[in-house]
Amino acid sequence: MTDKVMIMVAPNGARRTKDDHANLPITPDEVVRAVLAARDAGAAAAHVHARDAAFKHTLEAGLYSEVLGAVEAAVNDTMVVQMTTEAVGIYSSAEQMEAVRALKPSFVSMAIRELVPDLNHENKAHEFFVWLQQARIVPQFILYDPADLTHFIDLQSRGIVPFSNPFLLFVLGRYSEGQQSSPQELAPFLEVLGKRQWPFMLCAFGSQEAACMGAAFKAGGHGRVGFENNFYLPDGSRANTNADLVSAAVNEAKAVGKTLMDGAEMRRFLEKCLV
Repeated sequence: MTDKVMIMVAPNGARRTKDDHANLPITPDEVVRAVLAARDAGAAAAHVHARDAAFKHTLEAGLYSEVLGAVEAAVNDTMVVQMTTEAVGIYSSAEQMEAVRALKPSFVSMAIRELVPDLNHENKAHEFFVWLQQARIVPQFILYDPADLTHFIDLQSRGIVPFSNPFLLFVLGRYSEGQQSSPQELAPFLEVLGKRQWPFMLCAFGSQEAACMGAAFKAGGHGRVGFENNFYLPDGSRANTNADLVSAAVNEAKAVGKTLMDGAEMRRFLEKCLV
C-alpha cells in the first residue's frame, strides 16, 4: 500500500451551470484558473469537460481541444490533465471512442457501462482498448456500482480489456437532488475487487465527499473532488471554489498519514497502468 495519494480536481462536469454555483468554471479561461488554484491547494490532476457555445456538454473535437490545450499549457508538467468520454445521454459508444481517437489525450476516463453495455459492443471496445494501449493513452475506467465492477472484471478476465493493471474510478452515489454519499459505500466495491491490486480512485457527492476521500486514502486508493459532483465542505457549508474542496481532501490525506503525489509522480504512476 502506497503512502502517496493523488488528488484529482473535477472543476465543472457535464451537467451543472452557474445557476448552481456562481463560481462554476465554464469557459476555458475559467477552467484554467480553477485548475491552477486546485493545483496550488494540492491537486496533481484535473478532470476536464468541454462546453459548447450554449454551455452544454460536448465531445466536439475542436471545442474539447481548446480547453484541454489551454489547461495543459497553463499547468505545463505540474499536473496531469484528463479528458472524459462521458455520454450524458447524448453520445453513443462509437462517438465516444471517435472523440478519443480524434483528440489523442494522454489520459482519459470512460464508463465501462457506456462503452461496453452488452456483448454486441465487445469487439469494437476491445479494438479501441488495444488502440489506447498502442497509442500510450491511459484509460481510467468509471464504475458506477459494484455490478459495474463485476462486469469489468469479467471483461478483463476474457481479454476484452487488455490492461493487466487497470486504473479504476468508483462512483459513490448518483446525480440527484440532495445526494449524500457515504464512506460506507466503498466497502462493497472493495469486496468485489478482492485481492486484486488494481489502483483505484473514487468520487462522491455531498458534504461527506472529504470523508469518502479519507476512506479511499486509508484503503490505499486515491480521490477526485470538485464542483462536478459536490459543492459542500465537511461542515455542511458551501464551498466557494474547487480549491476549497481540494484542501478538505488534503486534510483527509494528512489525517491518515498520507503524502501527496505531484505531477511527475502521477505520470510515473500512470505509466504502470498501461501494461
